[in-house]
Formats: sequence, structure tokens, C-alpha cells
Amino acid sequence: MVATVQQIIGKINPQLYAKNWKELLKTYGSADKISAEEIEPNPLSEHRLVYDSTSETLEPIYFFIIDLMNDMELSPQKFVDNFSSSPGSGHFSELGQRATIMQQQGTKILADVNVVLRSVLNIIYDLKEFKIRLQHYEDARSKEDATKDAAILALKQIWMDKVDAMKGNSSIKAMAMSQLAFVTLIDAFLFAKDEKQVDKIDLNDRVKRILKPRIHEFNIWVEQSEKELRKRYEMEKAYLKSQVNSLKLYSRWAKPYLKSAAQMEMKEFGRSPALVKAFNTILLELTILGKSKLNIRDLALSGELPKEFEKFRAKRDYYMCILIDFEFRGIPQRVQSHYVFGGRAEITFRAYTLNKDELELLDKEMEKSDITDVLKLIEGSTTESLNQIQDEINEFLEEKTTEETQKKERKSSKTSNSIFYPFIAMTGKLDKAEEEKSENSKKEAKPEKLILKDDWIEKNHLRKIAGEKAKEITFKLFDIYKKSHGMPSYT
Repeated sequence: MVATVQQIIGKINPQLYAKNWKELLKTYGSADKISAEEIEPNPLSEHRLVYDSTSETLEPIYFFIIDLMNDMELSPQKFVDNFSSSPGSGHFSELGQRATIMQQQGTKILADVNVVLRSVLNIIYDLKEFKIRLQHYEDARSKEDATKDAAILALKQIWMDKVDAMKGNSSIKAMAMSQLAFVTLIDAFLFAKDEKQVDKIDLNDRVKRILKPRIHEFNIWVEQSEKELRKRYEMEKAYLKSQVNSLKLYSRWAKPYLKSAAQMEMKEFGRSPALVKAFNTILLELTILGKSKLNIRDLALSGELPKEFEKFRAKRDYYMCILIDFEFRGIPQRVQSHYVFGGRAEITFRAYTLNKDELELLDKEMEKSDITDVLKLIEGSTTESLNQIQDEINEFLEEKTTEETQKKERKSSKTSNSIFYPFIAMTGKLDKAEEEKSENSKKEAKPEKLILKDDWIEKNHLRKIAGEKAKEITFKLFDIYKKSHGMPSYT
């Protein structure tokens, strides 16, 4: 079951907008754990009207109310837009063909996305191997003897396996294992640091003559291979950047096709008797939310709030919110290249009052709800796969090349402020800047704040008068539309 916008609002503030809030709070303990599907909506006021005319189209009804809300400065936003056609109608088959075209285009681009994504993964694995190898070269220049010796031994092992092994039977390992005269060759190679040290080792002349050129060759290889490896490392990073950009570009291309195909998908209305397979019928569901900010100063000047509220500054804004649900049952009629719909429209006007925090939470809850589940699938197929490896990508793309560049940056930042540095320190602005940085980092690390309960002023004045205004505006919208269409008195 899909939660409605009314139920989501009831979850945000169950004490005001859920009839069964006491039972739910006993069951779940807190409002954030309540399942929205179990909410029984309880708006401040509710008005409903029905307009049935097969000869007139449904679009004027919708746009009349939209324009009326704009005239009242309610800034309407569409939250829900669902439809379903009966399988036997021409509208069903035509939309199905359009959706198929969009799906085919989207899947072609997604195939390219998968190819580039595999390439990105392979590059990341290569860069990790390069980074491990380069760490040996950096450790070989370490001031600590233990670290330096371990790194040199690791490089010697790599050289024997990768470089010297290409010599076949004349390699160090082959000679040490095949001939008794060269048993000490491997140990001597690992021990000696340069050609001079070879003469100090207790070895026969034959082993020394083989060992000296190998030590010399290894030292040259260490210097040259590090340069080549760093070049390859930088080239791989540049290639990774280009592949990531290509991946983002393909994802951007795929989204419009997938989104359009998703928007053409029809909602399952279950056992609704209005949708008969052989009939030419369509069902539409639309939900619109309009809001208007409560102007405290104007209300205080007009006498609707106490005079003391003229200079009162609320800690958060309150809004009059009007939720309008449209349920259309129409008959699609083809007019040239498009369809028009005439039929029965059931419109429900509901009043709410929400503060700024509650409206922000409503947007987040709408994103989490099944109302936007199609968009979640689109994001999952295009960007989530990239986000999961984003940390590893950033590790290489945002990496500082050497320690020298960091030192230069530090020196440049110090020299740029060197003239004013003593005076800045004396005024205390330097400390304030550091405090601001630490405060900003703390703010970024803070989790999402919970909605605070209304204080006495908010509960007894702001929310109360916002609720009364919301009920007035809701009835006004309902009444104006009803009278403009010659409908009977209040229902």
C-alpha cells in the first residue's frame, strides 16, 4: 500500500493530523517510527465537490484551481501525478509504444554506462597496485633504518621476480638453485647495498664477479623504475578522471529517457470498478499543495494578534497549507495527435498549518515514500553505482602529488599574510577565523535535527491563527470554484 500525502503529514505531526495518534504512539513509541500507511488523516477542515460532464474536458477544472491558487499567492506544487488506462483503450496502446521507445534508448545508454563503469573499476585496482609499489620507493628513502631496509629488500624481491628472471638460467635464482657453487648468491644479493660492500663480504671471487654487476643493475633499476612508475601512475589518474566524466555524462543522457519512460508507466488501481478492461476509460490522480507564509507583523497591525507581536521575531515561520486531491474518471477522445478527457472529477480541499521544519520534513518523507520509488530506481541505475566507489575515486583524484607541493602551499599561504600576520594575531581575528572553521566543521558533522515541539506562543498564537486562516482560504477556494460553475450551496 502506498502512503498518501495526507498520511505523511499525519506522520510528521500525529497529535494534530492523525485520528489514531494515541494508539500509534503506544505501538511505535515515537513519531519517526510510525508507519505512514497506518495513519488515519485528520485535517483541520475538509470540503469535497464532484463535477461530472462527459462533454467538457477535465483540463479546465484543474487549471482553473491552479490559477486561482496562484492569484491567492499560494505557490502550488504538484506532489502526486498518477494515471491508468483500461487495456482495451487506444490511449493505453499509444502510450505503451511511446514508453517502449524511451526504454530502448535508455537501455542502450545504460549498456555504455556499464562498460565505462567496468573500466573505472579496473583503473582503480591498477592504481592501488601502483600506490603499494610506490610506497616501497618512498620507504626506501626513510630516515628509520628498519623501514628503509625492509623497503629495499622488498624492491630486491620484485627485481629478482620481474626483471632478473627474464635472463632465464643466468638469473640469480636459477643459478642459486641449480648450481652448488652459487648457493650463497641470493643471500649475498639481498645483503649487499652497493658494489663496494660486495668486497667486504666473505665470498669467493666467482660469486663476487656475478654479484657486482647485478647490484649495479639493481640500483639503476630502482631509480629509473620509480620515475616510470610515477609517470604511469599520473597517466592512470588522468585516464580515471576522463572515464569518470564520461560515466557522469552517460548517466545524464540516460536519465531523461528513463524518467520519461517511468512517467509513462501506469499505476495499478487494483480492483477499482471504474477501470474495465474493454472500456475506453482512464483514471487520474493528482495532489497539489499550496502554502502561504504567516505575516505576524501585518496580523498584529490589523488587531488579529496582540499589539506586542509587531516587533516579535519568530524562531521559525508558519504557513497556511492547502492540500487539494483530484480524482478523475475520464473517457479519452483522440483529437488529431493528442487526447482530451471528459468525465467525472472529484476534488477534495483540505486545510493544514505547518511550520518550516515540518515542511522540510515533508519533502524528505516524500522522497523516502513509494510515491517517488520510480525515481529511486533511476538514481540506482545511474548514480548509486558511482557513489559506492566515489570515496576510492576521490582518494586518487584529490591526492597531493608529493610532500614538497604541500610545503610550498604552506609557505605561500604564510608569506602572503606575513606582512599583516602580527597585526591580525594582535586583533584576535586569527583566533576567530580558526574558531569559525572548527564551528563549521562541527556543524557539518552534526546529524539531522529533530523537530522541536511548539512553545507556548507558537501553540496558542501562531499555529492557532495560521490554522484559522488556512480553513478560511480552503473554504474560499472551494466556494469560488463551486459558485463559478453554478453548483448548489455548500456540501
